[in-house]
Amino acid sequence: MSSETKPASGVAKIARRTFLVSAGVVGGGVALGLALSPNRLKMYRDDVASDDEIILNTWVKLTPDNQLTVIIPHSEMGQGVGTGLAQMLAEEMEADWETVSIEQAPASDDYINSDLGRGYIVGEGARIPAFAYPMLDFAFLQIAKGLVGQITGGSTAIRLTGYHGMRRAGAAAREMLTRAAAKEWNVPVNALRAEASMIHHDASGRSASFGTFAAAAASFTPNLKPELKSAKDYKIVGTPKPRLDIPEKVTGEAQFGMDVIVPGMKYAAIAQAPVYGAEAVSIADPTNAAPQIVNLGNAVVVVADSYWEASNALRRIEIEWDGGDPSLTSDALRALHSAHLEETDHEEVMDKAGDAPAKLASPDTLSVEYAVPYLAHATMEPMNCTASVRDGKCELWVGHQNPITARDDAAEALGVNKSDVTIHNVYLGGGFGRRARTDNVIQAARVASEIGVPVKLIWSREQDMSNDFYRPAIVSRMKGLVEDGKIAAMDHAYIFADAGMPDSERPYAFQYDVQNKRIARHPYESPIPVGAWRSVDFTQMGFFNESFMDEMAHRAGADPLAFRIAHKSDPRCRAVLERLADEARWGRPLTLGAAQGVAIVDSFEAIVGQVAELTIEDDNRVRLHRLTSVVDCGQVINPDSAEAQIHSSVIFALSAVFFGEITLENGQIVQQNFPDYDMVRLRNAPVQAVHFIKSDHPPGGLGEPGTPPVAPALTNAIYAATGKRIRELPLTRAGFSSV
Repeated sequence: MSSETKPASGVAKIARRTFLVSAGVVGGGVALGLALSPNRLKMYRDDVASDDEIILNTWVKLTPDNQLTVIIPHSEMGQGVGTGLAQMLAEEMEADWETVSIEQAPASDDYINSDLGRGYIVGEGARIPAFAYPMLDFAFLQIAKGLVGQITGGSTAIRLTGYHGMRRAGAAAREMLTRAAAKEWNVPVNALRAEASMIHHDASGRSASFGTFAAAAASFTPNLKPELKSAKDYKIVGTPKPRLDIPEKVTGEAQFGMDVIVPGMKYAAIAQAPVYGAEAVSIADPTNAAPQIVNLGNAVVVVADSYWEASNALRRIEIEWDGGDPSLTSDALRALHSAHLEETDHEEVMDKAGDAPAKLASPDTLSVEYAVPYLAHATMEPMNCTASVRDGKCELWVGHQNPITARDDAAEALGVNKSDVTIHNVYLGGGFGRRARTDNVIQAARVASEIGVPVKLIWSREQDMSNDFYRPAIVSRMKGLVEDGKIAAMDHAYIFADAGMPDSERPYAFQYDVQNKRIARHPYESPIPVGAWRSVDFTQMGFFNESFMDEMAHRAGADPLAFRIAHKSDPRCRAVLERLADEARWGRPLTLGAAQGVAIVDSFEAIVGQVAELTIEDDNRVRLHRLTSVVDCGQVINPDSAEAQIHSSVIFALSAVFFGEITLENGQIVQQNFPDYDMVRLRNAPVQAVHFIKSDHPPGGLGEPGTPPVAPALTNAIYAATGKRIRELPLTRAGFSSV
């Protein structure tokens, strides 16, 4: 980890009043704000358009021959985000889907995700009066510059950028085109209608394409609060459109970071300090044959004409490291976590109701401890970045989840202005939170600056696995009391190693109705780097809470699924559980020896309930036959992509449940490659059934919510089959393995 590496860009914890004061709403600044705030949808860079393209607003380009390009301010890492956002924009614009293409937004302040700021600061469903839109929109933009940049994470693209931004941009573009047609034809605007990228005047029978009016429409100011369509009138949203990024990936035209080739480029291999905090104090080359060597302090880089040459030379050189804590082990960390939970002077109470401590003084209280390990991201494409630094200018080619932050951090590392750094954000071969960090970007920029030629830095798989920003290892202690068949009180104390998730998402919440509860976190600084991992804190809390809920149901002598329904007043959650019982055939006769387990987690504005059905074979080998998911994610934008995201989340989570564990010995990461950190294969992947509840709620997230319920659904099923509780992951710690 580079000493210049900064924490991942996340959404800071800002009070709403603080935001309103800074925006000028409080204290009489409204009039001044309205006068000075520019129109958010008029912000763009002229160089994003080619000679025949016309920019209608920040996110919309149109050509005279009626081809529409939607500019996407999120990174594409296999989730289909570009297609979903384009569907939302094209729907409101009344565009012909066959004319639509997508383009990655430049890493420029004009294309910062201000709608993420809106969602987190004033709430996703907040209504903003039309008169205040110019000022607040600009305020969201300014705040987003320091908080979210151009982040892709937290399942925010559809639920925030799409819902608040792309729909509005499409509707505003439609209004501009209609106004241009009305002026050209000298007819009232309300006498025109838009459909399939055409403007129609039914009274006269005249029709013309959007492209016909594009140039004239560009002269109008976009309406920041245009009239939006009713969901019942949707033609594009809610339909399974093929993903727009797939064709070039099939043909091999798509460019990932590993594909980048720059004229005159050299290749760099890297060895980072094996113990965190160590520095390279001496470097020797016994053969005197190594190409250029760059000492970055906590990493040593060898630069050569090919990656093969660079990596071989790196293996030959001798590096002496000094510093760090070589005594650090996983067992020692676990003991420190348990001891830390005994201390209360530093705890932060996150949620409280009634008098849980008094109720839990009962001798009938159940006290249990759960634990989850550090986990790596293990993206299929190892970390890499290509950099060129010349004449005070830096150019970077990288697949990144927040190119704005990458630009800013590279500029700071080099001591240049942000305007002197250009980022070319390419496709990501997996992200899951790892590519929101900038360590590899800073390293590439520094090496290129030092040697004076373009450099492609490539991490080996071993370097990638042992220098991650890991999902935190956490120990959790839960107490609960059952009275009259329901939970009378619960208490939860857990280790908190901040991975960058905002408290506004309430990842710590116990998602059931309990009159007496207390939830407290114990902040703890991890001795190794931690960061966001798919579904962030919900992945740990989902396992803790849903495992505990199953134990409470057993205490009550109740059916685990019915017990959950009895503790849910939210009608959406109840509907998910009821549908899940039906789709998974819960409680009905199963194949001989089979058992089921259930879990449900509400995360990122989406509710996912899952039932795992399995059998236990010889030597405690788990055969997971089927995993049924029922999802209420609000409005579904693209059914095909939505189902694929749940399938992907399940496989990702199963790999962690069965195999995932990062351990330390002598201060070093033990796992180095996939033989040490296995993945689910076809042979142990279950049949999946995914069912969506039709909803008129705004769209929620989908890239992450399918992950948290998997572990507890599986371990609860193991308990149903064997009577053995799994309170620590992965399953190997309890003597279970995958078939």
